[in-house]
Amino acid sequence: MFAFTTNQWVIIALVFILGWLFGLFTLSGNRRWKPDFERERTLRIAAEEQNDRLSAKLTELEGERDRRSELEREREHHAARAAAASERIAELEKRRPAINADTAGTIAAAASGQRDDLARIFGVGRGGEIRLNELGIHRYADIVALSPTEEAELEGRMGIAPGAIADERWREQAEILRKGDVDEHARRFA
Repeated sequence: MFAFTTNQWVIIALVFILGWLFGLFTLSGNRRWKPDFERERTLRIAAEEQNDRLSAKLTELEGERDRRSELEREREHHAARAAAASERIAELEKRRPAINADTAGTIAAAASGQRDDLARIFGVGRGGEIRLNELGIHRYADIVALSPTEEAELEGRMGIAPGAIADERWREQAEILRKGDVDEHARRFA
């Protein structure tokens, strides 16, 4: 067997004691750091999930931004077209006299009672009334008496869509207004 001196026994005892203390230190350290590790791991998982959610939201918002910019370009295009159309209308209105002899005659005749106010008919308006008067239609009875052939011819001469007179029920409106029942007309067609 080995022969140990007292110094060697003391050194072996010190090594065992130091090993035992180191084991206790590392064992208690593991217990102390493990909750911190678990908390840090939970926070990291939550941060990664939040990062994924925010990335998805960012992608969605970028798509929305692209859609909005496309709509903005489309709106600008429509605004430019509307401005061009307004300029064209203004140019055409400058060329055409606002009130000519026919228009003045139509207004005077309507005011004196020689002609009916055809503009009351929904779908006719003031411009349509002037055009109807130019075409020889001055009274509600003239509209009521239109045959289907005359109606189609009138639509063509006025430049309105085929079937518009029937769709807007001009005959029915003219009959009600011819009888003087303005309230009934307003109730049904206004």
